[in-house]
Amino acid sequence: MADFIINALLAGIGLAMLAGSLGCVVVWRRMAYFGDTLAHSALLGVALAVSADIMPIIGVAVIGIVLASLLFWLEQRKELSNDTLLGIMSHSALALGLIVLSIAQTKGANVDLMAYLFGDILAVSREELIWIYAGAVLVLSLFAYLWRDLLSISVHEELARTDGVSVNKTRFMFMLLLALTIAVAIKVVGVLLITALLIIPAASARLYSKTPLQMVVLSMLLAILSVLLGLGASLYWDTPAAPSIVLAAALIFFVTNLRHSR
Repeated sequence: MADFIINALLAGIGLAMLAGSLGCVVVWRRMAYFGDTLAHSALLGVALAVSADIMPIIGVAVIGIVLASLLFWLEQRKELSNDTLLGIMSHSALALGLIVLSIAQTKGANVDLMAYLFGDILAVSREELIWIYAGAVLVLSLFAYLWRDLLSISVHEELARTDGVSVNKTRFMFMLLLALTIAVAIKVVGVLLITALLIIPAASARLYSKTPLQMVVLSMLLAILSVLLGLGASLYWDTPAAPSIVLAAALIFFVTNLRHSR
């Protein structure tokens, strides 16, 4: 099997483990719009990384952490509703990222915008694989550490607070984990498709899970299955890899819904 296929499979599986697990909390806490905001800001991270001649994954991680921190601070002020804040930050970061990329291109930088918008999993290098799995180990370790607190605040924030859970700290840490996940995902499925991979496998797993832990495990397995089916379809029919992965996840969702409704 060609090296690029092995690299693509490994990269997809690494991201699937991340997206499948964190996606459950995103679904429980209805944070899809927040994920979209961080994903759109990733383009600004790519633009700044290209301008500074560093790896895009580093720029995306830094900008994601900065934006998550800013959003958390603005949410505490309660001067605007969360959806309004997310809408402002999402489109502002995306617009600024496009402007910075345009400036970088005029100065001679070679930027494949489509690869960052929709991913380029078949071009993942060994060095990028190391970054992806290092990020996955870090994020999943912190996710396991926060697991009980995340469950508590997902069920009832006020009750969790009375039980001694640091709600604000837990929410902020989870925002940072999402930012790091999106940094890992930028090469695999791109800015515009990562939120779909966070939400769809988790939504499918929710129908057949009796416990939160079952849902996380099943979501990860469905995300991995989506990667395998999507890459297989891409190689067989010569379709774009990242959209094929997301479409495979969507088909699994509809099939599981049909079976569940019977």
